[in-house]
Amino acid sequence: MSHHAGALLGQDDPAPFEVLNENGKGHSLFVCDHASRAIPKSLGTLGLPEEERKRHIGWDIGARKVTEILVERFDCPAVLGGYSRLVIDCNRQLWDPTGMPEIADQTVVPGNKNVSPTEHMKRIREIFLPYHGAIEERIANFHAHKIVPALIAIHSFTPVFQGFERPWEIGVLWDQDDRIPVPLLAKLREQNPDLTIGDNEPYSGQHMADYTIDHHGEAGGLPCVSIEIRQDLIDTDEGCEKWAKILGDAFVDILADPNLYKIRRD
Repeated sequence: MSHHAGALLGQDDPAPFEVLNENGKGHSLFVCDHASRAIPKSLGTLGLPEEERKRHIGWDIGARKVTEILVERFDCPAVLGGYSRLVIDCNRQLWDPTGMPEIADQTVVPGNKNVSPTEHMKRIREIFLPYHGAIEERIANFHAHKIVPALIAIHSFTPVFQGFERPWEIGVLWDQDDRIPVPLLAKLREQNPDLTIGDNEPYSGQHMADYTIDHHGEAGGLPCVSIEIRQDLIDTDEGCEKWAKILGDAFVDILADPNLYKIRRD
C-alpha cells in the first residue's frame, strides 16, 4: 500500500485483507471477518491500552487459527479481515453504529469519538470495501469455473456477556438457507452428545449484524453458514486444533455432497 496524502493506510500497514490457499481445490470459501486486531498507524491505538485491544472487543480470539486449520483440511481458499473490528467492523451494515463503536462492551473507544464523515469514509474505502471486494472476487472466481461455492464464516464469542454465563460451546447461525446448518447441527449433536450446541445462539443469523453472510451468501443464493465458538475454548493453539477438528469432522459429509453446490432460487 502506498501512502498518499490523507490516506488512512500507510505503506507499513498491513493489507485490508489476506487470502489463504488461493488455488485450493475445495468448493467452499471460508471467511473470517475479525481475524486481526491490527490498527492503522495513522490511528495510533485508538486511545486504548494494549490489554483492551487484545480483548474480544478488538477481534475474534482464536477464529483465525481455526479458519487456517479448516482451510488446510478441506483445501479451500479463505479471506481474512486485516484490521480490528474497532477500526471498522466488516460484519456490520455501514449504517450500524456498532460498526465503528464509540463504546465496545462498556469500554469507551476515544479514537472513535467525533470521527468526521471524511474520516469514516476512509475506513470504509480503505478497509471495508477492499475486504468485501476480495470475497466477491473469490466467489466470482468459483463461478468462472462453474462452481457454486459454499460460504462459511468463522467467529468466536465471549464466555460471559453482561453477566450471563453462556452455556454453549459452539453455535450455528443461519437465516433462510438451511442446507448447511440443519445437517451440521445434527452432526455436531450426534458426534458430541456432551456439548451444548447453539441453534442461532448465542446470536441469531436472522439479526442484521451478520452482514458478510447476508450480503455474499444469502443474497447470492449460496449455501452458507456462520459458526461461533466460545473464546475460552480456542484461546490456545491446542484449543483451536481441538475445535477445528470437532467442527471439521461434522462438516466432512456435508461438504462432500455434490448436491450442496447449487444456487438457491426461492
